[in-house]
Amino acid sequence: MTDDQASTPALVRRVAAEGLGAFFLFATVIGSGIMAQNLSQGNDAVALLANTLATGAMLFVLITMLGPISGAHMNPAVSLVAAARGELAWRDALAYILAQLAFGILGAWAAHVMFGLPTLQLSVKARTGLGQWTGEYIATFGLILTILGTVRSRREWVAPAVACYIVAAYWFTSSTSFANPAITVARSLTNSFAGIAPHDVPLFIVAQLLGAGSAAVVARWLFDRP
Repeated sequence: MTDDQASTPALVRRVAAEGLGAFFLFATVIGSGIMAQNLSQGNDAVALLANTLATGAMLFVLITMLGPISGAHMNPAVSLVAAARGELAWRDALAYILAQLAFGILGAWAAHVMFGLPTLQLSVKARTGLGQWTGEYIATFGLILTILGTVRSRREWVAPAVACYIVAAYWFTSSTSFANPAITVARSLTNSFAGIAPHDVPLFIVAQLLGAGSAAVVARWLFDRP
């Protein structure tokens, strides 16, 4: 890490980028879910497709825009893996995670305000069971592997690769690919299409962290030079 990266102004800028990214990403996931549910007339497949496309598009924009500043993690699993690999100081990772969670929740609340819903609410949507947990493990494993592999060989393709992976993972995983502990918490605070019941959050996060850790190990063997 260079002296500039370690300085307080640089950290403030990076944390601000993470907060802004999380705000817009989480607002997109939840807001597009609300819009899709309102317009799909009960067709969950159409609602999920709309939710998917909006999320993938926003990921592409945010990673392209904020990646040069903070790496555009917007995800505690990504920040933890970066810290474990020595690419991000643990102190900085903690700051990233706090910004991701705090501003992501603000994004969820902003979506509620935009659509005229109560700002403070809890989800009642059950998402539990071995199939859901396996889906989260695989979704997060694939996301981390995509990021590390693309950064290693085609850095300029990170934004489209991550966006395309999430679009695909919304459909091939049983859990619709949360793959992000912070957004899992935020989605427990919305009783809308994207929600998850608060009591189902802990095991989702456990599965995500296990998937991220496994991907980090595989990526070190697969992509890193000896």
